[in-house]
Amino acid sequence: MSNTRVDKILGSRRFSNYWWASTILIGSLGFLIVGISSYFKYTFISLIKNENILFLPQGIIMTFYGTIGILISLFLWYTIILNIGSGYNEFNNDKGTITIFRLGFPGKNRILRLNYKISEISCIKLVIEEGFSTKREIYLKMKDKREIPLTKVGQPLALSEIEEKAINIATFLGVNVEGIEKI
Repeated sequence: MSNTRVDKILGSRRFSNYWWASTILIGSLGFLIVGISSYFKYTFISLIKNENILFLPQGIIMTFYGTIGILISLFLWYTIILNIGSGYNEFNNDKGTITIFRLGFPGKNRILRLNYKISEISCIKLVIEEGFSTKREIYLKMKDKREIPLTKVGQPLALSEIEEKAINIATFLGVNVEGIEKI
């Protein structure tokens, strides 16, 4: 049996991010084209009827919305290309270490690499909050009371899946799980 466990973390390259970046870009281009068409009083795309739109005030507002939307879309595509938030959690029983690795935005802090000793861990903490903003997260709880998140941000995992993952990590590291009630 291997004494090393690596959990991959999915970053910005998720279907939902591709969907929203594309949808916002297409919609924003439509707004921008209508706004510019109203300024020049010329129909650039025959599918978009804009003869009833005056540049002031509708056209300028549509140009503004289109420009802002394109900027938001470019930011989303930028995070997808750089795969912001991706990385891995490595648990190594042979060395007695845990490595948490994540990619961030370019700069001196682009790479986040945190190393901890397994002996510093008090337990694996599971946080489950249901409601409007569902929260299902796994934390490394250190003996000095720090809590380091291990799960990705985004779509919450199924209850059984996150409980099983927390138990597997705790069993692998030889620590208890906090936050799961046994019936």
